[in-house]
Amino acid sequence: MRRRDVLAAAMSIAGASEGLAQPGQKLPRLAIVSPSAPIALMVEDSSSPYYRVLFETLRRRGWIEGKTFAVDRYGREHVGGSQPALIETVLRGKPDVIYSIGGAATFLKAAATAAAVVTLSSDPIAMGLIQNLARPGGNITGMSVEVGPLLHGKRIELLREAFPALSELIYVNLRTAWDAFVGAAMRAAAEKAGVHLLPKLIDAPAGEEEYRRAIAESPRAEGNAIMIGDSPMAFRYGAAIVAAVTEAKLPAMYAFLESVEAGGLMAYSFDLKELNRRAAENIDAILRGASPGDIPYFQATTFNLSINLGTAKAQGITFPPSILARADEVIE
Repeated sequence: MRRRDVLAAAMSIAGASEGLAQPGQKLPRLAIVSPSAPIALMVEDSSSPYYRVLFETLRRRGWIEGKTFAVDRYGREHVGGSQPALIETVLRGKPDVIYSIGGAATFLKAAATAAAVVTLSSDPIAMGLIQNLARPGGNITGMSVEVGPLLHGKRIELLREAFPALSELIYVNLRTAWDAFVGAAMRAAAEKAGVHLLPKLIDAPAGEEEYRRAIAESPRAEGNAIMIGDSPMAFRYGAAIVAAVTEAKLPAMYAFLESVEAGGLMAYSFDLKELNRRAAENIDAILRGASPGDIPYFQATTFNLSINLGTAKAQGITFPPSILARADEVIE
């Protein structure tokens, strides 16, 4: 369905009696693709606040599933196997817009040949998806959570405030992310902080066992700490990663609030509610006729500090007043 046809369909649907589509009328179709969430969470009444925000924002703009648009879901049950198979499966549904949380560059580029794509990703320029954040061009737009050495530097700074003895930082992330853009940013941040950096990189496909192995192999010398990169796989296996870090007895900085809720020491994380609200606004604009290439990429600007006092006590760490005063979320 071309975008002008999507717009026409949306206008006629909105004007129909009680907002219902007429028999035989084709609804605009959204496909949601996530390697970290199960399909059961990808609904309006989800237990996940992030999906609730996504669907609530769409509803406020007139997009009601089954009445004014249709939704196909591809969760972690589908993602993780063959990229060509995933591409074929998603495109077989003929979506007008694809919202991809994470996603490999090969998938996103292929998807954009057949549908508009809104993506929550790290660095879309480094991934080769776009040339310019302000005017992406092509058929892809979205939200970027990679703000370079500043974000990584802030995480190192906060970890050092909590753990002043920090001298060597073990960094666990996917090799693809490290090679594309994260590696240079982390090296710059560590060098500025005067911390020795030890990357522990995981090859795809990354599963729970690969994360456990990388953490278990990390040296446990005095002054060592660990940072977990912010990949969708780290979100998916968050509880298992926290358990492995706890077993390794290393102070740790995470990228997601959920890791701290699972017992992790601390996290400095981007606001996923804000990012999903932005995603819904982009989806709405595209379904109403906007070109993805004309919608500027949104760069994450809101970050939250969360700390776990129970974990700190168990590790013999005392958070200084500076961290306690800045924390957005304190878990007792």
